[in-house]
Amino acid sequence: MTVDGRVVAGRYRLGRRIGSGAMGVVWQAHDELLYRTVAVKQLLLQPGQSEADAEEARRRAMREGRIAARLQHPNAVAVFDVVDEGDGMPWLVMEYVPSRSLSQLLEEQGTLAPQEAARIGMHVASALAAAHAAGIVHRDVKPGNVLLGDDGTVKITDFGISRAQGDSTVTATGMLAGTPAYLAPEIAKGHDPTPASDVFSLGATLYASVEGIPPFGLSDNPLALLHKVASGQIDPPRQAGPLTQPLLSLLSSEPTERVTMVRCRDALGAVAAGQPAPPMPMPQQMHMPTVATAQRPAPPMATRMDQRPVGGPSRSTSTTAMPPVRPKGSQQSGGMGRGPLIGIAAAIVIAVIVGVIVVTNQMKDNTGGGSGGGGGSQAGGGTSTSSTTAPAATSINRQPLSGEPGAEVQQQTISDFFAQLPGNAQNAAAAYFTPDFLGGADAFVGEMNNAKSVTLSDMQGGDFYFQAKEHIVGKDGSKSVQAVGVGLKWAGTQLYINKIEKVGAAKPES
Repeated sequence: MTVDGRVVAGRYRLGRRIGSGAMGVVWQAHDELLYRTVAVKQLLLQPGQSEADAEEARRRAMREGRIAARLQHPNAVAVFDVVDEGDGMPWLVMEYVPSRSLSQLLEEQGTLAPQEAARIGMHVASALAAAHAAGIVHRDVKPGNVLLGDDGTVKITDFGISRAQGDSTVTATGMLAGTPAYLAPEIAKGHDPTPASDVFSLGATLYASVEGIPPFGLSDNPLALLHKVASGQIDPPRQAGPLTQPLLSLLSSEPTERVTMVRCRDALGAVAAGQPAPPMPMPQQMHMPTVATAQRPAPPMATRMDQRPVGGPSRSTSTTAMPPVRPKGSQQSGGMGRGPLIGIAAAIVIAVIVGVIVVTNQMKDNTGGGSGGGGGSQAGGGTSTSSTTAPAATSINRQPLSGEPGAEVQQQTISDFFAQLPGNAQNAAAAYFTPDFLGGADAFVGEMNNAKSVTLSDMQGGDFYFQAKEHIVGKDGSKSVQAVGVGLKWAGTQLYINKIEKVGAAKPES
């Protein structure tokens, strides 16, 4: 049935159909009282609905209007009016935004550049931060609900399944609110939505923007997709670039490990402006231990970095792409059995004994690496080259610095670190990396497992950030050169590395 030309509430004359939402169809309309263009959402009752279901649908429509009207923000679609025509179909009158959705844009061009995705995400995060401050959880953040205006504006819409604090929930029992591909894991498990759930869904939306597919992939079987969402096992991002660190934080499987929407907005704003994202907490499973264990082998990376669709191309590892992947079969809740606890305790005791033996031998032989250990090359003239001879795996005892490090000390620290690669990467990462090292220390160590030698040259920069050329000879005999940027962080009496990012693409080297 067409409603083109119909006048709603005596003032809103309907025009063309412009879209559909979770609760019905959206029409472009003309407000004949205020002489402006508006959007009107028509609730469609399903055929065969019982009177109770129809009444619940009407209540949801009225509730959507009440909730959305509480939010006034330049990046949220404004709600002007809710109209009950008395024919069983409430109407929601909203701001009209000449636009197309983010999902339409992605269908047309596949993916977005990380900086553009961050710009869009920053505006959406700004509106959602205001919603959370007003006690509103959106619950259905996805590309289809992000509108990209013809004038460059970005707005989030469709609060139809939102939940406001202090407002009763009218979603039917057993109804899953939200789009499965963008749900947070805790929602797929049946937990109540929180602002942290919106944070995850925004991260999933941005992930899809740069990767071309949601973090949990796509499936024609919604139950299978929900099962994967509940597991929290995302497919690793490969094209996120400077957006990687924020994405990993937003997409943590644990709600308590995600940042607030305000911090999300600030981080995305920095990336959109071409600046490094501020440090953000990484999922706990990505943190390195504070004490290095001598000769500890690097953890296997195949199940964490080389995941790929069946029949799809291999995914190369990246120092900036360590996903918050939870191994299948891992315990989600409750205590561990006595057997695993005993095994873990024994492993810890053995590791401590080995560490003490190695440290004792190191003190006797005075062969420690790192700053003050003679392990790195001397810096000077804006150029620094690390040794190509990989040292044996030994723990590293760094000497504290007496004052804030200057450019030469910063450069020497980088040289000392790279001098430990690739053979002593595990201990070097534990000694030099900050806990929130970009991309995760495990991912970096995993890359070093594939290298035979690493050389750093042409180091230039200052003010706790340097660029250099990283020359890598792989165990397969391949040779490549990659421009890298190294970020440093001064903390108390020690200088640490908080990121090693690739600059441009790697090139083969003869």
